[in-house]
Amino acid sequence: MKAKLLPLFLILLAYTLFGVLLLLPIYTVFSEAFSEGWDKYYASITSEYALFAIGLTIKVSFVSVVLNTFFGITAAFAITRFSFPGKNLLITIIDSPFAVSPVVSGLIFLLLFGRQGTLGAFLSEHNIKIVFNTPGLILATVFITFPFVARELIPLMQSQGREEEEAGLLLGASFFQLFYRIILPNIKWGLLYGIILCNARAMGEFGAVSVLSGHIRGKTTTLPLYIEMLYNEFDSVGAFACATLLVFLSLLTLIFKLILEKRTERS
Repeated sequence: MKAKLLPLFLILLAYTLFGVLLLLPIYTVFSEAFSEGWDKYYASITSEYALFAIGLTIKVSFVSVVLNTFFGITAAFAITRFSFPGKNLLITIIDSPFAVSPVVSGLIFLLLFGRQGTLGAFLSEHNIKIVFNTPGLILATVFITFPFVARELIPLMQSQGREEEEAGLLLGASFFQLFYRIILPNIKWGLLYGIILCNARAMGEFGAVSVLSGHIRGKTTTLPLYIEMLYNEFDSVGAFACATLLVFLSLLTLIFKLILEKRTERS
């Protein structure tokens, strides 16, 4: 009897935790966002600063995803297909954002590129603004999302081997023909999976960009930073209204993730 009740108890416990840790917070966000009606909600997410924050978040995320996609493919190909000095160091660098706090990474970039930092004098002389500007936000986000594409592709390419690529080279295929006809079709689902995770992490990044942004409204505030500013200004309805946009993003990411997992299982 006890053996039959144990699975039921574990399932019930899992659903309880799911409700408390996920559904209840989502309900709280939406209930607070609409607590003063649709007009207030719509005004909050369509204000000038909110639209700017949304646009900046999309811009920073897009650039970060493009750069990390290029790096991830390049790094995965180099690590799985060649032996070279510093290979283990490259793998360690790829994994470093998982070990370093985002706030600490932001402080490191601040010490490097800030006005009083190591490269501050050089950047000031050439009128290059990184800290408290969009390039700083992109730099921080690229570092934080560094591992996602590469870490999805490395085990995938290792498991596939290199026989098809060697056959293509023997038949006289160029590198670009090899990439588009053999490599890319074999890694497309893993690549898309890594891109989705990278984009979700980029849009939700807070710690590193908070250090480098300076919280300049209408200039360096991404959506997570703008939500924090609204909440600190006691505009909880506006903060939760903008937070619903991140909730929608999370749900879309989860849907795409599930679709890709099913497509990967079938292929």
